[in-house]
Amino acid sequence: MNKRISPARKSLVAAAAALLLTAGCTPAPREAKIADPGTEASGTVELWHFFTEREAAAIDAVIKDFTDTHPNIKVTVKRGQDDSKMTQAIGAGNGPDVGLSYSTDIVGKFCSSGAWVDLAPYLKRDNVDLGRLNATTRSYTEFDGKRCAMPFLADAYGMFYNKDLFAAAGIAGPPKTLDELTADAKKLTVRNGDGSLRTVGFLPLFDFYENAAAHLAPAVGAQWLTPDGRSAVGTDPAWKTLMTWQKDLVDWYGYENLQKFRAGLGDEFSADNAFQKGRVAINIDAEYRLAFVRDQAPKLHYGVAPIPTSDPARYGGGYVTGNIVGISKNAANPEAAWELIKYLTTNDATIVKLANTLKNLPTTTGSISDPGLRVEPEFRTFMDIFASPNSSTSPPAASGPAYQETFGTFATNWQAGKVADLGAGLADADKQINSVMTLGG
Repeated sequence: MNKRISPARKSLVAAAAALLLTAGCTPAPREAKIADPGTEASGTVELWHFFTEREAAAIDAVIKDFTDTHPNIKVTVKRGQDDSKMTQAIGAGNGPDVGLSYSTDIVGKFCSSGAWVDLAPYLKRDNVDLGRLNATTRSYTEFDGKRCAMPFLADAYGMFYNKDLFAAAGIAGPPKTLDELTADAKKLTVRNGDGSLRTVGFLPLFDFYENAAAHLAPAVGAQWLTPDGRSAVGTDPAWKTLMTWQKDLVDWYGYENLQKFRAGLGDEFSADNAFQKGRVAINIDAEYRLAFVRDQAPKLHYGVAPIPTSDPARYGGGYVTGNIVGISKNAANPEAAWELIKYLTTNDATIVKLANTLKNLPTTTGSISDPGLRVEPEFRTFMDIFASPNSSTSPPAASGPAYQETFGTFATNWQAGKVADLGAGLADADKQINSVMTLGG
């Protein structure tokens, strides 16, 4: 089994990391002089990443390529490390030289706290052209003018749908609007004799698999923050549109029915994934699911499409995020660390190799157009979502993921019927978000 991190787990881990940083547990960075241009890096560098099993093997392969071409640098790899472990290690003064994170939500906190160092001096010295990076990836790897991270591949979220179940229900193609998604979800749902759910067309719970509020926000064009950095969830009407649509579908299924159904589903990143098993006909997920399906459910007859939207003019986009990599503030060998990061994030051939094995999206103009990049029709759909002007990401904040986690608590209460008035609930969530952001998370 290959394991990634669920949105709920990501939020908790990122919040824990933010709390550690807010508490001031990271020591002052070591004074490090940037080497002169042309100086060859050497020594040992330690890399921590979150991948496991099949995906970790892909990382090992490119690390071997790196050491073959950089014989003076030895790389020690620790797999399966989440952000909280990395932050604790940095706080204790023994963090890795290079950290690879799954959470762009942590960038604001890592940059503002100094947990990851500013890469600008290295970029300037080595004449790295940031214009080769996709604009969205550039935006989520820096905060407040400080670039403390580089993008390590990217993710674009779209919709997976089961073609066999669609055909059986008489549905010709994927829904493009939220109203169509609702209608198709109802047609695709099969109930048992006692009214319990046997097959669900679309499972609308916010805390199911990848149904994070951030991943669905582009469906309605919802904005998280105002231009002055305060919460927008209480004033942007798009949030009311999204929450109303979601709750109407939850109520049609019955909240308790959905909870019972979900309790019998497999882990998201196991071979028992509900979509891969045909238990859920429509699922929100990212391009990396293509590799999981190929590995775990090769006979599944499925298609992919952009996420349905409330406004047809916005169709074609989705949520864009990715993995990020940076140098720890107490790295023992920052020069070798930067050499590894530069290789992983700016070398087109390396990026293509990783994209082909992990089925994540390449992030440089050269790798995107490289003839060696394997672009199946399904993968092309996610590349189009990645490039769409209708796609968006969640903005970085000095408090890290605090605003998303606070809203997530509201969303789970809302879907459970614990919020009587949506407008008042969103206004209260607004106040809570502003409060936690003021306190730094």
